Amino acid sequence: MKRQAYQPILITDASRSQDDQLRTRQRRYIVMMSIRALCVVVGAILVGAKAPLLWLWLPLCAVGMVLIPWLAVLLANDRPPKEEHRIGAKLRRTHLDETPPRALPAEERAHRVIDAEP
Repeated sequence: MKRQAYQPILITDASRSQDDQLRTRQRRYIVMMSIRALCVVVGAILVGAKAPLLWLWLPLCAVGMVLIPWLAVLLANDRPPKEEHRIGAKLRRTHLDETPPRALPAEERAHRVIDAEP
């Protein structure tokens, strides 16, 4: 019977909890919507002050007001990729396959020597 090489399970390989993922997505959404609100305020100030280069700044603020909410909703509803689709997981898996087997305890070594003799 061939034994598999001992592969330790690392806590760093564990996925993040659902609550942690939700909190991260909520923070990202709040930051992005704050940037959008800032674009609205800056656009209003620029129009009210008749700022120089208004033709440049106003479209940039408008893009921020339209594009950022769309991206915020997309990113807030997004989940991290599944482990089998992550590139890092594939690289780690090939790295783990190349690791040498762990040394066997004395009892198993004795059994292996006895089994190997003809």
